[in-house]
Amino acid sequence: MIVGSRFFPPSGFARIRRAAALFAAVCGVVCGVAAPGLAQAAPQLPVPLGAAATRSALASYGDVVSSPPGANDWECRPAAAHPEPVVLLHGYTAGQAGNWQTLAPLLANNGYCVFSLTYGLGAAPGPATPGGAEIRVSAQRDVAPFVDRVLEATGARQVNLVGHSMGTVVARYYTKFLGGAGKVAESVNITPLNNGTDVLGTATMTDLAAELGVAELVDRVSLELGSTPGGNDLVRGSDLMNELNSGVAYEPTVDYTFITTRYDELVVPFTSGLGPVAPNVTNIVVQDRCPDALFEHFTAASDPVVAQYVLAALDPAAGTSIDCAGRPRNS
Repeated sequence: MIVGSRFFPPSGFARIRRAAALFAAVCGVVCGVAAPGLAQAAPQLPVPLGAAATRSALASYGDVVSSPPGANDWECRPAAAHPEPVVLLHGYTAGQAGNWQTLAPLLANNGYCVFSLTYGLGAAPGPATPGGAEIRVSAQRDVAPFVDRVLEATGARQVNLVGHSMGTVVARYYTKFLGGAGKVAESVNITPLNNGTDVLGTATMTDLAAELGVAELVDRVSLELGSTPGGNDLVRGSDLMNELNSGVAYEPTVDYTFITTRYDELVVPFTSGLGPVAPNVTNIVVQDRCPDALFEHFTAASDPVVAQYVLAALDPAAGTSIDCAGRPRNS
């Protein structure tokens, strides 16, 4: 199911624009001057996909400090073709290095200024857990000032957000409650949780606990067993989810893309990730077009078909087509 899809075929203008950008970058090196407003040329970065991406992600999973390849070049200036820098928001427990081994270098290879952070540390009783803090805290304390820093450093008016899992919820909170609607052009969401999850019957058990009058006890036990405030925010029916879905749930000035998989084992049901039918919302169930795309929740951020959809959402005028058996461009 694809609602409101915004993909267009390649045009002569797009080819001319890419050629002009290439000429400007080469001239900046040969002539000794940099073309104003254009990102500096960078070497082609390797883009791991599939099993290679999983190995890279696992090797970086516990790293809450390092940036993924291609991200956080604070000297990067957006090119005219991609005026909005991209800010990547990782999933629960992953951290920026573990989550973005594929999309960070891919987006950099495609001419974007790419930035990422690890948010939500400091809430778990044990080792620091990315996304462990309440989502309200993560959005206000970590994400909002980071976006402001990106805008100031790049001179851009707006950013594009790309989130995975919990990162999609953080993005929604930022745009709805923290002034992000005026600072975000596109919000691209991979395995989102727009209505929360009932994984392992968690939401159902929480509802039952509320009916029995022991909800506070259940919350305390879940935290003692290793859950975190941020993790609890993701459950269907949580205070955070109810707050997000009250009133105007999706900002009319932001273009949203929600990319889901039928094989999501953590967003239950997977349709929880779909947004409303609206002119600024594009809902994608990847298997509707590519039935052999068998990726699940964790590997969605490194799947080659998902990567093509991300590129298409960020730059629909570039004419990205979806090749179910192919690789994303510049990978």
